[in-house]
Amino acid sequence: MGRAGQAGGTGDIGRRRLGRTGGAVLAVAALLVLAGCGESSQNGSVGGAGGSAPQRPGTAPQAGAGAPGSTGSGQVAPRSGYGEADRRQGPVLGETSTDADPVSTIALDVDTASYGYARRQIDDGRRPPAQTVRPEEFVNALRQDYPEPDGEGFSVSVDGSRSPVRADGSADHVLRIGLRTRGWDSADRPDAALTFVIDVSGSMAEPGRLDLAKDALHTLVGQLRPSDSVAVVAFSDTARVVRPMTPVREREDLDRAVENLRVENSTNLEGGLVLGYRVARDGFRPGASNRVVLLSDGLANVGNTTADPILRRVREQAGKDIALLGVGVGSQYGDALMERLADSGDGFTVYVSDVEQARKVFVEQLPATIEVRALDAKAQVRFDPGMVASYRLVGYEDRAVSDRDFTNDTVDGGEVGPGHTVTALYDVSLREGVEGPLGTVEVHWVSPDSGQPADAIRQISLSDVERSDADASPWLRADVAAARLAEALRTGTRQNLDAIAADAQQTARELEEPSVIDLARTAQRAASIP
Repeated sequence: MGRAGQAGGTGDIGRRRLGRTGGAVLAVAALLVLAGCGESSQNGSVGGAGGSAPQRPGTAPQAGAGAPGSTGSGQVAPRSGYGEADRRQGPVLGETSTDADPVSTIALDVDTASYGYARRQIDDGRRPPAQTVRPEEFVNALRQDYPEPDGEGFSVSVDGSRSPVRADGSADHVLRIGLRTRGWDSADRPDAALTFVIDVSGSMAEPGRLDLAKDALHTLVGQLRPSDSVAVVAFSDTARVVRPMTPVREREDLDRAVENLRVENSTNLEGGLVLGYRVARDGFRPGASNRVVLLSDGLANVGNTTADPILRRVREQAGKDIALLGVGVGSQYGDALMERLADSGDGFTVYVSDVEQARKVFVEQLPATIEVRALDAKAQVRFDPGMVASYRLVGYEDRAVSDRDFTNDTVDGGEVGPGHTVTALYDVSLREGVEGPLGTVEVHWVSPDSGQPADAIRQISLSDVERSDADASPWLRADVAAARLAEALRTGTRQNLDAIAADAQQTARELEEPSVIDLARTAQRAASIP
């Protein structure tokens, strides 16, 4: 996800500290998304119809609905507003007054499972459950226009645009802050020790579940190096080791173990994950990238079925040097459990619904995330109260971090690998007649090599956002469309889906980018659901 293209500015981050494991371009895009809530498709109260988000370990309580990443109580009174496509007036909830709290802090997140699952539901003619829709994951599913850094740190890009004037006369701007790490070179990556934990419960018999997993694993084994190693654990009522840690050069044995997987009975996800981490620890290879890859529909029904008790059991085995990748499958999917496990397991989640997507994840994305660029990565936006009156971060409700814990490396952040981007969207209201810097964005992370912290900071200038929305980057407009689609799905509104789809289609024509074309197709199908 990254292209320098039309970003308003960039700043390379020095390598003082990198984050957890995996290759990922982080683009934290602060995008000011205009919109009302209720009738408006651009904005609902942050937190959506699903209620308050679960609190992450080590984070302070959230400021209030609509202020993820904020620790103050500066919510401003609702005011009327409209966005570029719907033009409907309605209250803008969830804004935070900079007089009360000018700082927004989040753990970086590269998850995309929410978008993948929503796309599957929409393709099946259904709207996704509101509580499974996370706007930041819709945006993170798109390729972005952020440049690579020159070194081992992050590049920080800032751009935006003016938004249509609200009914009360205040001028709002779209601000996008993009972070990206350096891409990966397959020749330079470390060896991998991968432990696959495969759900073989009865629910995995549905087409597009276990059959999809087996196809992807066969393909992956054929792509890995002979010096990599793979273990396979299967779980149903109980968990068992199908294949201990085995060098990939013994491919026939690995293929045979995968092919012999058969659907069984119940779903003891806890037993599978506990055994998987034990196998990963027993086969741990110093200097290699050690990962547990959980492939499941997340519908646990035996043993502990919620994340916290499972995480307590695996925490000692996992430590900080075995990361978790969650791969979700199935039309019925335990989204909350899979996301929580990955977020607290120093990893991320994706969702796949067909063989093509599964092969992309296992053959393209997984090898690229074997290497790690940054651990415990966090971003903090500090607005100047004299310049910015209020702001609203779109999404990231369950990635909020207390402002005071921004540089506290005992508080969990996000893991970032090569070439990942993360995009955060903000709705920002400027004060009248402002001139000069609007604030700063800073990134903090830990180097996986040295264990030392590093920081990068970039100023947010008025010139970064002072352009008309018609002149805005099409990449920014694609991000806005993705966020608005997510918020329309999350709040249950339908009136403006046609306009959102039209905006997405326009940017898709301009960019000819597959991820944006897919977004436009998904938005159009969502608009056609009665």
